[in-house]
Amino acid sequence: MATILIIEDQPDVRENIEAILELEDYQTLTAADGVIGVQLAQQYLPDLILCDVMMPRLDGFGVLQTLREQPTTQSIPLIFLTAKADKEAVRQGMGLGADDYLVKPFTLNELLEAIKVRLTKHQALQSQHQEKLHQLHEKISRTLPHELLTPLNGILGLSEVAIAAYESFSPTEMLDLLKDIHQSGERLHHLIQQFLLFSQLQLLTENPERLKAWQQYRQETLETLPIIQTQAAAIATQYQRLDDLHLKLSPGELQITPDDWQTILGELLDNAFKFSEPGTPVTVTTQRLDSQFRLTLQDQGRGMTPQQIQAIGAYQQFDRPQQEQQGAGLGLAIAQKMTELYGGQCVIESTPQGTQLTLTWPLPPKSP
Repeated sequence: MATILIIEDQPDVRENIEAILELEDYQTLTAADGVIGVQLAQQYLPDLILCDVMMPRLDGFGVLQTLREQPTTQSIPLIFLTAKADKEAVRQGMGLGADDYLVKPFTLNELLEAIKVRLTKHQALQSQHQEKLHQLHEKISRTLPHELLTPLNGILGLSEVAIAAYESFSPTEMLDLLKDIHQSGERLHHLIQQFLLFSQLQLLTENPERLKAWQQYRQETLETLPIIQTQAAAIATQYQRLDDLHLKLSPGELQITPDDWQTILGELLDNAFKFSEPGTPVTVTTQRLDSQFRLTLQDQGRGMTPQQIQAIGAYQQFDRPQQEQQGAGLGLAIAQKMTELYGGQCVIESTPQGTQLTLTWPLPPKSP
């Protein structure tokens, strides 16, 4: 049974709405002004709020703004009830996040239909949210433990061998063993860094004030080519595929920090080499357009279906049973998210013969 909070300063109107809703099997809470209404909303978290606009102490706009600023109440549907129906008031209410607007006097059917529509929509959104959480939990449960335990087991197992039989190893053999331990440690460290970075980016998208501060801090202008050249060569060398790397670079500047630019490039290049065969080209192209800087990265790997492209996200791996792969599926999600936070866009085109990623960012403003 849904609970509806009625915030209305006129007693007769408040009581009439309360009686109607109780006859329709809704549970009700009532408040005589906006201050009490906000307190009840925060305490009981109703399923929907009916709120008058013109009220003493705190009007309906103030109620809505206060509730939308609180994580626990920001998604509660709110319908304004008001005799003030001018376009400016409607725009103000909708701009603050109101879900609907009923003009007094309204009919019983209008009220019940508006409530039904908003509750149905809210329940559908809640179901989608829960399904996404369930899918994410499944992805993490399926992917993350394996990816964490594999390098950790390598570190523990190899170090145990080194400790138990170190006297029997030649210096060369011991060096090879230590290199394997170090490689497992680097893999584990990179995975933890990815997880922490993606979590940070997710938090930024959910907190406008924090996102604004993050963007203001990242106002420096960067020449893109040196990091592209260095990063591309390093990753190609790591995969022993330097001959497969093809650079077609034009100079261009971006408003981005060196660390973030290196992160975006690193994740994209690592994917391109990881999912394509030695002897096939990985091509990086940059272009400076009228108002944009464009980066294109193309490989001849196994590609993705349109459905797989649509499903790209954190902890998402495709055809893992058929295509064994390292990593938690975070790389492309991190690059996409970071690109978007800088005002850019990432477009993915893929066929069974390969994948092309096209990323564009606005050029920095010209100096006066």
